[in-house]
Amino acid sequence: MLIKEIPKSERPRERMLKYGVHNLSNEELLAIIIKSGTNGYSAKDIAISILKRIEDITNLKNLNMHTLDNIKGLGQVKKQELLVLVELGRRIYLNNTLKTEKKYINPDYIYQDNKYLFYGLKQEHFYCLYLNNKKNLIERKLLFMGTIDRSLIHPREVFKNAYLCSASAFICIHNHPSGDVMPSKADLEVTKTLLEIGRIQGIDLIDHIIVGDNNYFSFFENHLME
Repeated sequence: MLIKEIPKSERPRERMLKYGVHNLSNEELLAIIIKSGTNGYSAKDIAISILKRIEDITNLKNLNMHTLDNIKGLGQVKKQELLVLVELGRRIYLNNTLKTEKKYINPDYIYQDNKYLFYGLKQEHFYCLYLNNKKNLIERKLLFMGTIDRSLIHPREVFKNAYLCSASAFICIHNHPSGDVMPSKADLEVTKTLLEIGRIQGIDLIDHIIVGDNNYFSFFENHLME
């Protein structure tokens, strides 16, 4: 059914004006963002197709161009607009989490607080979590993407950002898309290098956490930070 065929009082925009945005369904919210359909598919049809594709609304944060491929009635411009909105939402959420002081001294807490960064990723992402002298988080920084290799993890980038945010210490955290959290030879080499340079620079690496399928591996917990 096209939007114009829906009784005016039941159309998403009219319902938003009458009942408020908080009372709209996920389908209606998406339909308003999509604005209009094409090729015989209404904005509501497209919204329903997207929701079926992602299965759960919480998976919207992992939306990518591949997920939107073959959604009938959804052109390239609308795909880009949806991805931009999702990215803005992620940045707003991330900014809000940084406003609350987080003391990073427990590996499980660190994992729980950052695992959302890796949901649905098909390649490795390497972050540094920079801390002040009280071990409070002051900045997260995505530094590298792709297969983690000692030759690709440049210590100068890690420590340059530490200086820029006046960090006293840092934690590395990256994912293994395979789900296996056991450290590779490259993971061990990278950690050893950053440990050694950190001691010289006076900015200590206090843990390296590998994220997998609903679990993690902590170098600190496994006595590999010596």
